[in-house]
Amino acid sequence: MSCLGVLFSLDEKEVEKLKSYDADSERLEYLQHGIEEIYFEKFPDRIAELDKSWDGLHRSLTDGKYGFNNGEFPLNHVILGGEILYNGNDYIMTLKCPKEVQEIAKAVKNITKEVLKKGYEQISADDEDYADFISEEDFQYTWDWFSNSIAFWELAAKENRYVLFTADQ
Repeated sequence: MSCLGVLFSLDEKEVEKLKSYDADSERLEYLQHGIEEIYFEKFPDRIAELDKSWDGLHRSLTDGKYGFNNGEFPLNHVILGGEILYNGNDYIMTLKCPKEVQEIAKAVKNITKEVLKKGYEQISADDEDYADFISEEDFQYTWDWFSNSIAFWELAAKENRYVLFTADQ
């Protein structure tokens, strides 16, 4: 699996449709064959690709660990925090409401490379899931993808939109 992460800026109608599905499989089908196809083709300013950096980024913005409830708001909502919309092991979908997006946008624009580096240094070398990745190259990779996402958050906040984080596992 590729573990690629993407942020999507959605309007209320799209969120209602995404939430209307009873089964995770239907929700995933809509994401992959509705939202992804449309947004990548027609709305590139309403997506922020994170590649595989999302895992290190989440850890750097929280407490150095992987978890849906760790760290403090609003930075813990940049990636994994928010409403969980998918419960399978093969995909992650977490939704942030417009009010949360406003707070996240304010917070991320204040994250400097030095601040993110301090967060990255919290990741434990004993963490079996991430220890093999810890390096200056991985930090730079994480910083580059994160810094490229800041304009996305600002636009989503300005437009009062929801943000959906997705990653295939």
